[in-house]
Amino acid sequence: MDKWFMLTLVGEDRPGIVAKLTHALYEGGCNLGEASMMRLGGNFTMMLMVGFSGKTKALTELVNPVSESLGLHLHVDKIKAALHTHLDPDVRISVYGADRPGIVSEVTGALAESGLHILDLESDVGGNTASPIYIMHIEGHAAEGVDSLRAALTLMKDRGIETSLDEIDTLLG
Repeated sequence: MDKWFMLTLVGEDRPGIVAKLTHALYEGGCNLGEASMMRLGGNFTMMLMVGFSGKTKALTELVNPVSESLGLHLHVDKIKAALHTHLDPDVRISVYGADRPGIVSEVTGALAESGLHILDLESDVGGNTASPIYIMHIEGHAAEGVDSLRAALTLMKDRGIETSLDEIDTLLG
C-alpha cells in the first residue's frame, strides 16, 4: 500500500508546470489524490496529495529535478490520507470591504464563532490603488446552521463590510 505525502510547490507562473510535474510523478510510480492549484499574484502554487511506496527522501529526489528546472520551491511532508471523507460545503459566503489590515481575521473569526467550518477560501483585491476593495469567497459547512452565520454577517455591515450568504444544495447518491 502506498504511503501518502503532501507536495507543496510555489514559483513564478509559466505554462507547463502541471504537465511536467505530473508526468514525473507518473513515471515515478506515484498516484495522485486530491489537488489544489492556483495563481496568486503572478505566482503559481500547488498542493498535491501523492501516493508513493518509497520514503520522503526518494519522493523529493524524484520531484526535485523538475521543480528546480521550473524554478519552483518544493516542500514534501508525509501525511495521513483521508480520501473520500471530507465535508461537503453547504454555504457560500461573499465578502466585500475596503481593504485594510485585519479584515480577513475579523470576518473569519466571527464566522468560526458562529460554527462555520471553512472548506475553501479565495480572496482578491479589486478597485484601484486609491480605493482598494478586499473580496473573499468562502465555501464552508455550517455546523450550527445558517441562522447563526447570518447573525454574525449582519454585524459586519456595521463595520463597512458587505456580505452575502447562499445555501448550497448538495445532491448525493
